[in-house]
Amino acid sequence: MQFDPADPGYLYLMTSHQMARVKVAACAAHTTCGDCVGAADAYCGWCALETRCTLQQDCANSSQPHFWTSASEGPGRCPAMTVLPAEINVHQEYPGMILQISGSLPSLSGMEMACDYGHGIRTVARVPGPAFGHQIAYCNLLPKDQFPPFPPHQDHVTVEMSVRVHGQNIVRANFTIYDCGRVGQVYPHTACTSCLSAQWPCFWCTQQHACVSNQSRCEASPNPTSPQDCPQILPSSLAPMPTGGSQSIPVHLANAAFFQGAALECSFGPEETFEAVWVNESAVRCNHVVLHTTQKSQVFPLSLQLKGRPARFLDSPDPMTVEVYNCAVGSPDCSQCLGREDLGHLCVWSDGCRPRGTLQPPPGTCPAPEIRAIEPLSGPLDGGTRLTIRGRNLGRRFSDVAQGVWIGSVACEPLADRYTVSEEIVCATGPAPEAFSDVVTVNASKEGRSRERFSYVLPLVHSLEPTMGPKAGGTRITIHGSDLHVGSELQVLVNNTEPCTELLRSDASIACTVPGGALPAMVPVCVRFEQRGCVRGGLSFQYMPNPVITAISPHRSHVSGGRTITVAGERFHMVQKVSMAVHHIGREPTLCKVLNSTRITCPSPGALSNASAPVDFFLNGRVYADEAAVAEELLEPEEAQRGSQFRLDYLPDPQFSTAKREKWIKHHPGEPLTLVIHKEQDGLGLESHEYRVKIGQVACDIQIVSERVIHCSVNESLGTAEGQLPITIQVGNFNQTIATLQLGGSETAIIVSIVICSVLLLLSVVALFVFCTKSRRAERYWQKTLLQMEEMESQIREEIRKGSFAELQTDMTDLTKELNRSQGIPFLEYKHFVTRTFFPKCSSLYEERYVLPSQTLNSQGSSPVQETHPLLGEWKIPESCRPNMEEGISLFSSLLNNKHFLIVFVHALEQQKDFAVRDRCSLASLLTIALHGKLEYYTGIMKELLVDLIDASAAKNPKLMLRRTESVVEKMLTNWMSICMYSCLRETVGEPFFLLLCAIKQQINKGSIDAITGKARYTLNEEWLLRENIEAKPRNLNVSFQGCGMDSLSVRAMDTDTLTQVKEKILEAFCKNVPYSQWPRAEDVDLEWFASSTQSYILRDLDDTSVVEDGRKKLNTLAHYKIPEGASLAMSLTDKKDNTLGRVKDLDTEKYFHLVLPTDELAEPKKSHRQSHRKKVLPEIYLTRLLSTKGTLQKFLDDLFKAILSIREDKPPLAVKYFFDFLEEQAEKRGISDPDTLHIWKTNSLPLRFWVNILKNPQFVFDIEKTDHIDACLSVIAQAFIDACSISDLQLGKDSPTNKLLYAKEIPEYRKIVQRYYKQIHDMTPLSEQEMNAHLAEESRKYQNEFNTNVAMAEIYKYAKRYRPQIMSALEANPTARRTQLQHKFEQVVALMEDNIYECYSEA
Repeated sequence: MQFDPADPGYLYLMTSHQMARVKVAACAAHTTCGDCVGAADAYCGWCALETRCTLQQDCANSSQPHFWTSASEGPGRCPAMTVLPAEINVHQEYPGMILQISGSLPSLSGMEMACDYGHGIRTVARVPGPAFGHQIAYCNLLPKDQFPPFPPHQDHVTVEMSVRVHGQNIVRANFTIYDCGRVGQVYPHTACTSCLSAQWPCFWCTQQHACVSNQSRCEASPNPTSPQDCPQILPSSLAPMPTGGSQSIPVHLANAAFFQGAALECSFGPEETFEAVWVNESAVRCNHVVLHTTQKSQVFPLSLQLKGRPARFLDSPDPMTVEVYNCAVGSPDCSQCLGREDLGHLCVWSDGCRPRGTLQPPPGTCPAPEIRAIEPLSGPLDGGTRLTIRGRNLGRRFSDVAQGVWIGSVACEPLADRYTVSEEIVCATGPAPEAFSDVVTVNASKEGRSRERFSYVLPLVHSLEPTMGPKAGGTRITIHGSDLHVGSELQVLVNNTEPCTELLRSDASIACTVPGGALPAMVPVCVRFEQRGCVRGGLSFQYMPNPVITAISPHRSHVSGGRTITVAGERFHMVQKVSMAVHHIGREPTLCKVLNSTRITCPSPGALSNASAPVDFFLNGRVYADEAAVAEELLEPEEAQRGSQFRLDYLPDPQFSTAKREKWIKHHPGEPLTLVIHKEQDGLGLESHEYRVKIGQVACDIQIVSERVIHCSVNESLGTAEGQLPITIQVGNFNQTIATLQLGGSETAIIVSIVICSVLLLLSVVALFVFCTKSRRAERYWQKTLLQMEEMESQIREEIRKGSFAELQTDMTDLTKELNRSQGIPFLEYKHFVTRTFFPKCSSLYEERYVLPSQTLNSQGSSPVQETHPLLGEWKIPESCRPNMEEGISLFSSLLNNKHFLIVFVHALEQQKDFAVRDRCSLASLLTIALHGKLEYYTGIMKELLVDLIDASAAKNPKLMLRRTESVVEKMLTNWMSICMYSCLRETVGEPFFLLLCAIKQQINKGSIDAITGKARYTLNEEWLLRENIEAKPRNLNVSFQGCGMDSLSVRAMDTDTLTQVKEKILEAFCKNVPYSQWPRAEDVDLEWFASSTQSYILRDLDDTSVVEDGRKKLNTLAHYKIPEGASLAMSLTDKKDNTLGRVKDLDTEKYFHLVLPTDELAEPKKSHRQSHRKKVLPEIYLTRLLSTKGTLQKFLDDLFKAILSIREDKPPLAVKYFFDFLEEQAEKRGISDPDTLHIWKTNSLPLRFWVNILKNPQFVFDIEKTDHIDACLSVIAQAFIDACSISDLQLGKDSPTNKLLYAKEIPEYRKIVQRYYKQIHDMTPLSEQEMNAHLAEESRKYQNEFNTNVAMAEIYKYAKRYRPQIMSALEANPTARRTQLQHKFEQVVALMEDNIYECYSEA
């Protein structure tokens, strides 16, 4: 070892094999001063003003004191800082902060300094005078508006501050900003206690129920000064209460005299509150508490709160809880049911586990234990086997069976920690004097016996092979013996300590992998059952010195791999398996073959690129390490284990061709065949035996191999059946077909071939002449087309320059500001969402009834919505009919809540030919409304019907399942998804969807829109594209209108807009914060233009001034009236409607037009060819507007698709996970393993069944107007979403519709998002039935009493009446229905309803 004479910062190190130049110290590895100085490296120190660990000569000014801190000074001299004050009240003003800086730092006086708070926030810092050791600095506190936000659930925030000198942060410290007022928000249930226990100076105001930092803000009332003085609940233990049971709960209080008499509520969660009655100043009573749970047991927190909002709780330092149990859940047998008594659950077994009444006698005994299985079936005589017994009624508690498990006369001791009430006992078998077999008995007041017998046997070992192996381990040994399969636990120990791994055993053998040994030696092998003594057999294993690899050859391979690499070394006879792997660039490792004790051959692995890479050899699964290199310290142990002493150079694959590089070689059968193959020069050094040449399946014998040429010959005749044979050359894994051998036939065949060729040649000459003539003509036409194309391209550039991109690439921030609605997004209420989604066009009843009445405008110009949907109103029947019908409907409701009746009912109706798809949709939606309060039951029915549908589809084509809505259950699934996904739709998807709709509408309104044809300048749909260059200029109009809360606004319109279009834009500007259903309509208002102080005009679409062209009247526009920029207009509600015009889009195109005259197809042939061609081709330039519109809306569309196809961690889609798991389970049961089928099922269930429906119908979700233009754009977006969810490749060409081509580039990325979404759903934790039922019950409770279920029941009954005979036949044919007499109950319903239903409905 010697210093480098040129640079003393480096050393020369020498070993017996090599020399290396290394740095004297690796200072840069230390990132902090403490690590740097604490490492005690004499060469390293901390450079204070550069904040890095360096050599002394690498630190600027290191010769001056305090600039560089050496290791000898110790970590105590590292720079440190203290901030005063360390705690800052967010509501208090502070003039500045004092910084006490200590440690080894040069004087900071006069240096450029600042206090750095991160995120680019800095304030001025200064040091009053020179100092060392301890310096004082002053710093301005960061402004209040730049305080970091408080983390949620925290009343303080910690701020890190650094002192910055010359652009470098040299020392840092933390201080805290706190807010006493947040304590009550962070700890609502211990607000007072937490306030007075806070580490900040906080005070509690009882009167205001608030935590403050200034005690003077508290009103005069007794305010506590310590946590013990706070009004609080004193917890007491309560006996568990059954679900649904009513009970009064006493609650004891402390320090609550101030609140005595105040109105209190007992809260058991957000939705569970009950009245609290004062007993005295230290106790209240929660009256008539009724709690429900769908779990086996659920703990509800009990807290007291003052009535009113916001919620104010009395402190609960030690939370008081109430346990509510449900006997019907989690107790499938008697023992589990009665065993709950130990938990305080009063349950009784009576055809199921039910709650025990207060007057019922204590429960009796359970049936005898039923043993269904025991495992294992045998064990050693020494005992200790963990015997698992599974069954039913295996004791109510552990004490029932603690002394009651026997194998014949031998006791088996149950293990308390492995006992599962009633279901499973795990016991340790006792020793047996001799081998025997007997049944297992369990005695828990009654005795149960197993059907299987447990056997005590004596396992024996005889021999072991192989008896030796390398000390590195990995040798696979096999131990032979008898009865080796017994017991529950087996160990094979080498040298009595190290376990043999990867155990596999049978009756006669045990196979395992030997661990590594420390030294070559003979070691004992012990076979041990149940952690008892070793089985006698005298087995031993000899550890031998490890195999040694000395060399590999060749050292080169082609990238395809497969070249034979020969490995030379010693002691390979102990190697059982070998593999070869290449680092970094290697593909899969390859398996090698042991030839003898000194030689192994390995095919080289394939590589990803041409490079040199280290090679690893795995001997018996252990990576080969060069022990000699490690011993000589030539390599680090980690480097040695990577096998880096052997490397393989990868070169490109060799390239071959025929001698003349021809692709076809003719050969006549019977003649000798010799091939000359040219080889491109390479550096592989391949030998002759490494080449394989084949002609078809026949090997070509290689005769000569030189550096550039290979000669080979075929000695056998080649068959002529195929006529053509490929010539293939193979080197390792590389195959190259260099030519095709064409076999010739007889002389007659040759003559026939010549004749055919002559005829083909003649035909070719004729065809060539015709082609040349056509080509010249086509060339002239092409030149003409090129001129037109050039003219078109010029026009496109001018079009884009004038308006397209200049208008469409508007600043997105301005667009977002315009979309910001102060009243929020106009979501429809849940009940309106349901009625619009469930009954779009399914039932004629609702089409006839669901009609909005004529709207009467109020003084503000709005028209309130009047809901008339029958399901949302009262059940309108005469009072004389009500008693019988209500009783009948009640009985019918109980029938529909019977699973067997409902399934038979649905199947019976679906089997009727006249029960159309429309009726099926209607029935499904009515059932959903009727069972909305019991979504758990509804889900169970839907699943059973889906199983029937899956069975029917699996027998035909399973991929077609759920593609359409043609059955009752498919519509039920649609409705179920709508209910379960509503919260996701409202909370996650609603905002990006609404922003997209607003963006589409705004983008369309930026250009001209033909009021007659509906075609627009800007759209996504080619069919709705205005293919004319209509010059349109914007007009900003000053409009006054007494409506919608505003008086006057500046409204932007286009001079090509009709007056109805202008009115609609004005109404949208004035009423943008009002739901659309409350807007006035354009025909309800008049628009007046004040041309001067004395002149005004009423503006209409048609009047006496309208222009006539080609016999058609043109609708008036702003340009027609010559209305200037900034014109003053007034809009007012009209007293009477002018219905002479009707809706503009319904006008007769033969009489009226707006922007474009309809094309006269009959006159087309009369035009010149050039005019006709321009008419058809030139409008295509306007298709660029589709792409421009798409680009402007792309961000909004991406946001929408990401919202739909993403999972929120706080609200995962439980229903989707539950249903997708159900589909996967059904597929697995039927052996459907095709992933495409599952993908299609999931897509048909959620994206196509729910999301596409929502995307096409935003009026289902929002109170907005869906115009024809928006509908056309949404159709294109919905199609893109459908394509993204599909698994079939898009087959697109030049003739494909533009609407498909528009998003073709984005579809692959969207598909990845869909697949990632499906995978995330698959990876979610599965839901149990109880969890899903609880979720569904919560959904039912959330929207209870929204619908009139009696109306739904009455409509369902109409179907029951229509198909009464068929339903009765189906009920009588069903054994379960007959047994429960469902047909008689159905007859009772009919009897109650039939007497007067028609009279009642006629009267109604």
